[in-house]
Amino acid sequence: MTEPIGRFSATSTIGRGLEEAPVLRQGLGLTWLLAAAGAGGRVIVPIVIQQAIDRGIDTPDGVDLGFVAWCALIGLIAQIVAAVCQRTAIVRLGVRSEQALNDLRARLIGHVHRISLADHNEERRGALVARVTSDIETLAEFFRWGGLAWLLNGTLMVIVAGVMLAYNWLLALIAIAVAIPLFVVLQFVQRHLVAAYERARRRVGDMLASVSELVTGAETIRAYGAGSMFEERNQAAVKARSDAQIRGGVIGAFLCPLGEVFSVVTIATIVAVGVAIGPEGGLTAGALVGFVFLTYRFLEPIAELTEVLDQTQTAVAGLRRVLGVLDIPVEPAPPEHPRPLPPGRLDLDIDDVTFAYRSRGVRTGVDDIVLEHITAHIPAGQQVAMVGSTGSGKTTLGRLIARMADPIAGDVRLGGVSLSHVDDGDLRSRLVVVAQEPFLFDDTIAANVAFARPGVDRARIERLVDELDIRDWIDSLPDGLDTRVGERGDSLSAGERQLVALLRAGVADPDVLILDEATSSVDALTEVRTSRALAHLASGRTTIAIAHRLSTAARADRVLVLDHGRLVEDGHHDDLIAAGGRYAALYDAWLSATTTT
Repeated sequence: MTEPIGRFSATSTIGRGLEEAPVLRQGLGLTWLLAAAGAGGRVIVPIVIQQAIDRGIDTPDGVDLGFVAWCALIGLIAQIVAAVCQRTAIVRLGVRSEQALNDLRARLIGHVHRISLADHNEERRGALVARVTSDIETLAEFFRWGGLAWLLNGTLMVIVAGVMLAYNWLLALIAIAVAIPLFVVLQFVQRHLVAAYERARRRVGDMLASVSELVTGAETIRAYGAGSMFEERNQAAVKARSDAQIRGGVIGAFLCPLGEVFSVVTIATIVAVGVAIGPEGGLTAGALVGFVFLTYRFLEPIAELTEVLDQTQTAVAGLRRVLGVLDIPVEPAPPEHPRPLPPGRLDLDIDDVTFAYRSRGVRTGVDDIVLEHITAHIPAGQQVAMVGSTGSGKTTLGRLIARMADPIAGDVRLGGVSLSHVDDGDLRSRLVVVAQEPFLFDDTIAANVAFARPGVDRARIERLVDELDIRDWIDSLPDGLDTRVGERGDSLSAGERQLVALLRAGVADPDVLILDEATSSVDALTEVRTSRALAHLASGRTTIAIAHRLSTAARADRVLVLDHGRLVEDGHHDDLIAAGGRYAALYDAWLSATTTT
């Protein structure tokens, strides 16, 4: 999901960024007018210097101190007005840029949560984290300095150029002509900067992903003595990021002295030509001095803009990658006209469903078919187990039922309403998925359970503990429900994390429960507790268990058997065993694998 270099030009990227940040556009015209007023105040100083020299100092009647004093006062007032206008423009741009970045970060986080699970699989978590953190922070740094430089200095250059042309068009053209090669060089170097900083941004994502794996997988790495291998991989990722950043910095550093060199050449040329023109050509001493000051005003922003140019390219590269994430289509798409689910228990209809994952990195086309022409009706309150060998499509079918994705053909209906027409909030309140590896936050058990239904009171959680018959486990913990689970629940065993997930599902109180059964080994006592809790939780609810242990299928009301993306058998455990088909073969293989001889 890497954005190709050059997909958006710098100009189109900035324009798109302004579209995505309406707060930044609001009042931008007034901010620019204030910046122009500030620039105008700075231009007045060379003008009053020229007037003071020509009409107050270099006069036939001698020095007119009163006129010089008036010029000084006018210059002082102009500087005060310019300072106030510039400060106001800076404050306005700073406040709006922070608001825009806050909105953009919130949109980006929300979008990441709404894109397809296939896109999450394609883009490693570290890279997505880099979009929300380092790329947005790069934009923040740009607005603190680079954005202000472009607004204030860019405006100053335009105004000064106009005044220079009004003063003496020949000297103005000379100054601009001498400065043109600087822009030619900058344009040449920009192409290399774009590529260099794009590579640097990608290397940051790779490094964060590598470091994340190294830290979160520390226990596994240590268990297998693979520290040196992963350390080398991490060092390679860090070095690749460092090399890419150094290359971008070297190219950027080449730009810095260019402004100084061209400033010296331009001023020397202006003075030489101005002296040659002299009073005979209508150029007074004051006009030449004033024009030299204007030339400095014109060249000064160029020198500063060369310093922020590399930062600008970094910001554009970061913005391009942020926009690349925002361009990922939301899947499944929210309904245009949502319909509510009917009250009461819900039955489920899977109607001729076919599904295929998108080709990796391609927004059109599909890979091999994962599910093909699946049809089943599950009455309300029925407990169903879906079984099949690895790759049979059972987990994918569970995702379609939970609307983590939409089928490419056919339909899934809950309570007679197509899932594509149901508001996501309504669906999540009526249907809950207990994942194979439930995610727990670094907090207490109570907090990890309560977030499923904001506002739930502690008494309700305590009653649920008794209803699921896991009081003995809660009481065995050091602090009961207030026991902290650690990062990602590392303080608990796999089976205990499942118990917390079942408690969480119980608090949500869904009408439909989808359980992706854990495959990790658990001790006998925890397995008994989990089975007992699940039986209580499933009672009276439509329950669909993606069964990896066929003991779960044996207890279900009904078994759906998938094989290579097709529904090949459907019936009760006893009937399917008697039929001697695919399920019977799977069950015999499972018994052989679990029986100790």
